Amino acid sequence: MPKIEPARLDFAADGTPCSAVFGDVYHSADGGPAEAQHVFLAGNDLPGRWRGRQRFVICETGFGLGLNFLATWQAWRDDPRRCRRLHFVSLEKHPLTAADLARTHRAWPEWAALAEQLQRRWPPLTPGMHRLYFEHDQLVLTLLFGDAATELGSIDASVDAYYLDGFAPAKNPELWTPRLCRGLARMAAPGATLATWSVTGEVRAALAAAEFDLEKRPGFGGKRQMLTGRFRSRRPERRPLPTERRAIVIGAGIAGSTAAHRLAAAGWQVTVLEARAAAGDGASGNLAGLLRPLPAADDNRLARLTRAGFLAARALLESLPAARWSTCGLLHLAREAGHEAQQRRAVEDLGLPPEFVQFLDRQAASERLKQPLRHGGWWFPTAGWVQPPSLCRAALAAFPERIDCHLATAVAAISRDEQGWRALAADGRCLAAAPVLLMASGVAAPAFGQFAHLPQRAARGQVSHLPASATPALDVALFQFGYALPEVDGVRLIGATTAYDDVEANERPQDHAENLAALRLTLPDFAAGLAPESLRGRVGFRPMSPDRLPIVGPVAPPDAATNRRLRHLPTTPGLWCAQGFGTRGIIWSALMADLLLSYLEGEPLPLERDLADAVHPSRFLLGGRR
Repeated sequence: MPKIEPARLDFAADGTPCSAVFGDVYHSADGGPAEAQHVFLAGNDLPGRWRGRQRFVICETGFGLGLNFLATWQAWRDDPRRCRRLHFVSLEKHPLTAADLARTHRAWPEWAALAEQLQRRWPPLTPGMHRLYFEHDQLVLTLLFGDAATELGSIDASVDAYYLDGFAPAKNPELWTPRLCRGLARMAAPGATLATWSVTGEVRAALAAAEFDLEKRPGFGGKRQMLTGRFRSRRPERRPLPTERRAIVIGAGIAGSTAAHRLAAAGWQVTVLEARAAAGDGASGNLAGLLRPLPAADDNRLARLTRAGFLAARALLESLPAARWSTCGLLHLAREAGHEAQQRRAVEDLGLPPEFVQFLDRQAASERLKQPLRHGGWWFPTAGWVQPPSLCRAALAAFPERIDCHLATAVAAISRDEQGWRALAADGRCLAAAPVLLMASGVAAPAFGQFAHLPQRAARGQVSHLPASATPALDVALFQFGYALPEVDGVRLIGATTAYDDVEANERPQDHAENLAALRLTLPDFAAGLAPESLRGRVGFRPMSPDRLPIVGPVAPPDAATNRRLRHLPTTPGLWCAQGFGTRGIIWSALMADLLLSYLEGEPLPLERDLADAVHPSRFLLGGRR
């Protein structure tokens, strides 16, 4: 994905904001708010069309100043008959910086309170999707930073109304092509509408060829006409709403807890069943773990997923005051000179903003760590550590009226009948019943026949707890051959080992020795005098997938035949999983919870289509990969 170039904001002689790149204004000189309401809201017959609806989805082809979003938000907020959930999906090739966004918003004091919320949540200008929640999660803004001409096809959504608001066709022709208009038709829901201020013949021809019936209406301000349209296809709704919002979640680790939280936030009633006596006591039970993305010079799928996951996890943590975490910053050092060059190139080629990641040479990294180092590396100023059990507890406690959590409750089997899914105890008692069942039990999942075909392995990991008083101060998180964290409750956590086909649950001195050896490759004298035999730590068993990506989505029947088209594979009604989080449970948790809810509600996905496919449970059935 090309790097993001921020907008170069300028102003016309009359003060109207304009783009220095495209040489065009962001809105009519006759008034931005009035234009948004006349062209885009009224042009799509809003707010009337969303009234009484459970879900309504708007897609915009140029976010610009956020003018149309703010106008729509205000109209939705003021409407007592508004839809239950409103999704606003918008693409932007050149997003404004946070400072420029705030600067332009001062022109609309009537929206000051809404604009301030948008500015506070404005994401770093990194490529890909960014999901922002407002109004108690009932208003969802999905920003896709990238070129709409190429990225529109990556959106997975069923759209009810389009705002076609790019710069003029003469200035930005790529945003009005027949190919892009066909992309609009691909996502159009039954009865979808569109509105735009452009009435050029080329635009009308492209939209008509994409099955939109068009009508000219009186334009706004100095423009005599504007254009509206309605999708003429009668194909059925591809994203039906759930008939009931009730679910069982098996597992109260970080995968199950965050999924239950996201479902409850959307109005679902959730029963959580956990075999252990406390939430987050299994693979999620470490004292702390790393919160960081993993960039790559080629911006591969792992890099894109961890970037999206990192930002989603931070947003979730900021909404849960009881979760323990720290943005102390994280230094990810290169292993050797070639790796250092790769790290430098990744930052330069991707143009990632400094508030997200910086490359520090050896001297700068040594100054940051206050220790002599052999190599430089990535500095993530807003990364750090999270205490997973506290996140699990905070997520489950956020909606006590909608989350019913049963600890020390082991599920022995699951079954399905006409009423839905049932979770059964060893003696056959029904522990819970619901139309939807989500398996998030980590390494225990393959014991259930419905999940035995998933290629997940258990990986034993041991972390070591160093007495903070016996080591030098460390005020940032550190990763190179292993990781080390700042003091948490008098302990400095380092780790972690990884071993397959190893079921030993007790700590082993040789594993503590391995963790110390990895740390001493970075800081030779850091833990001097500490013997492995004197250390304590923790052992956990992490659910690993073959490709190290999570396994999240609808579950295929165990006997499903292989097929080369993922979306044509059968799925078991009501059966879902959030598995395979491995060593990155913190990073995957919030993003995968968003993905699951979007599937279940038929809402726009929070990930590009190729990334959603990359974590789909049925990916292992493709091409004989079972």
